[in-house]
Amino acid sequence: ILHQERRMSEEEVQEKIEYRDGKVEEVLTDGRRILTFRNGTKKEISADKRMTTISFSNGDVKKIMPDQRVIYYYADAQTTHTAYPDGLEVLQFPNNQIEKHYPDGTQETVFPDHTVKLLYSDGLKETFFPDGTVVKVEKNGDKTVVFSNGQKEIHTAQFKRREYPDGTVKTVYCNGRQETKYSTGRVQIKDEEGNLILDKK
Repeated sequence: ILHQERRMSEEEVQEKIEYRDGKVEEVLTDGRRILTFRNGTKKEISADKRMTTISFSNGDVKKIMPDQRVIYYYADAQTTHTAYPDGLEVLQFPNNQIEKHYPDGTQETVFPDHTVKLLYSDGLKETFFPDGTVVKVEKNGDKTVVFSNGQKEIHTAQFKRREYPDGTVKTVYCNGRQETKYSTGRVQIKDEEGNLILDKK
């Protein structure tokens, strides 16, 4: 079988040019051109000259597609980097993590567990977890967590607040003071040691 394959590939070569620098160019009967460089790199150009594949000796492969996408496969890292003509860049890692870098500076990472993390050019970070939880972190560090059960948590330098679906709001201030406003209108305030200082019904 190996001998038969070799004979078939030899029949495909229409012309073979050997250059002084050690480069070999083969023109195949289907119109493709294959250039083999002395360092082992191979460059294949499609018959219509719209697609180029470069295979490097280290196992890396670079493809320039007819739609101008450039796909580069890093063999050692088993990672694929695709650059689109509009500026979008996509990295695919062997663990199925995908990173997208948008032209506007936004970065999106999709993790193997389907968690999605977005980093916007203005500094805002959003993370969407598979269970429906959403975390937003502002450039100034303020953090909002919206849980799938409808509860919401806000963290700032001044306080941490949890809002419940029934309208109850619990706030803990940076000095340790605690304030709970119930949906019934009741308000409880505790000092930094947890002592009740107000209970208004």
